[in-house]
Amino acid sequence: MKKKVIVAIADGLGDRPIPAFDGLTPLQYAKTPHLDQLAAEGMTGIMDPIAPGITVGTDMGHLILFGNPPQHYPGRGPLEAAGVGMDLEPGDVAFRCNFATRDDQGIVVDRRAGRIRARTPELSAVLSSICLEDVQFLFKEATEHRGVLVMRGPGLSAKITDTDPKAPNDGSPMKLAKPKDDSPEAAKTARLLNDYLQTIYPLLKDHQVNQERSQQGLLPANTIITRGAGQFSTIDKVGQIYGFKAAVVAGEDTVLGVGHLTGYDTFKDPSFTGNIDTNVLLKAQKAIELIEDYDLVYVHLKVTDVMGHDNEPVKKAQGIELFDQLVGYLMDHRPDQTLIALCADHSTPCEKGEHSGEPVPILISGPGVRRDAVTVYDEVACASGALNRISGHDFVWSLLDYLEVIPKQGN
Repeated sequence: MKKKVIVAIADGLGDRPIPAFDGLTPLQYAKTPHLDQLAAEGMTGIMDPIAPGITVGTDMGHLILFGNPPQHYPGRGPLEAAGVGMDLEPGDVAFRCNFATRDDQGIVVDRRAGRIRARTPELSAVLSSICLEDVQFLFKEATEHRGVLVMRGPGLSAKITDTDPKAPNDGSPMKLAKPKDDSPEAAKTARLLNDYLQTIYPLLKDHQVNQERSQQGLLPANTIITRGAGQFSTIDKVGQIYGFKAAVVAGEDTVLGVGHLTGYDTFKDPSFTGNIDTNVLLKAQKAIELIEDYDLVYVHLKVTDVMGHDNEPVKKAQGIELFDQLVGYLMDHRPDQTLIALCADHSTPCEKGEHSGEPVPILISGPGVRRDAVTVYDEVACASGALNRISGHDFVWSLLDYLEVIPKQGN
């Protein structure tokens, strides 16, 4: 019987020693009986998505985990657009966005508008279909405080800088978009984006949603900040090339977007929040349901990355324990000849509050998989495993080998 593979991804899983945990990482500190059981039953290692010390974003990390090389990266904006179902046209420029809170002087008070989650579609309606000169602006809300902006019109370029100050809510001003080269297309794109951001501020400031948020003591989502500009492009449909059928279960639009552009079927649910209250049981159930009809199923958990960004090691450990619950369900319900693989797209150390270039633990377990001497799934123990230290490409191709879809080299 041909093997199948379920890949469980804990976003931003890797971390550094936490003093409050007596020098353990959140993964070492958390109670993870199912992850450890899989480690004892299979083979482990550590993975650099690209190479040692190279930091990647969620988008690049999943592009690699879904089988594409880094050279095919189209920019974060187009991936986000695909994730929220926005169909791009040649020449479109797309941006990853946050709803944010600013004051009248342009100082960003909160980069996530208090992590707004409710009524963002009402705000999005104000942001869409604004035209400046010959360029149309389209906006779509995404997971929680996130969104996607698309500029559509002639003579545009993605070679512009971010308007996101990228400071941890320390009162930094919004940045002006600036061209990255001397082309008239980049100059036009930057100028019109800056005009758009000035146009929408009074519209959002006076919006009923924000008036009510202010009355409730909540931060108003009165602007957006942009980053990750990218222009429409296509990437390899890996499943079509190698002849396997794959699916992605996630609540994070970036991950869904990468899956969609890679040609994989994607599945989401409103209860997949991307935070500590996400419905891990339903994610696991959906993955088990899909593996009946697919060769490869990815199931993704975001909360571990979010808590790393927020420097919340206790909550990150709780998120890891949710991941353990998800994996436990997969173990109890997987069909015969189904392998389970564990990985992460990158490390997000709490002390840094941002992604780092440190490797992440990986694991493959199931029928026909060699066993090594490792019995614990964490960043240090897995470094002694039989998979050794490998790249993201090597890890994915190791999984595809179990599907028997990679052509043999030579005679």
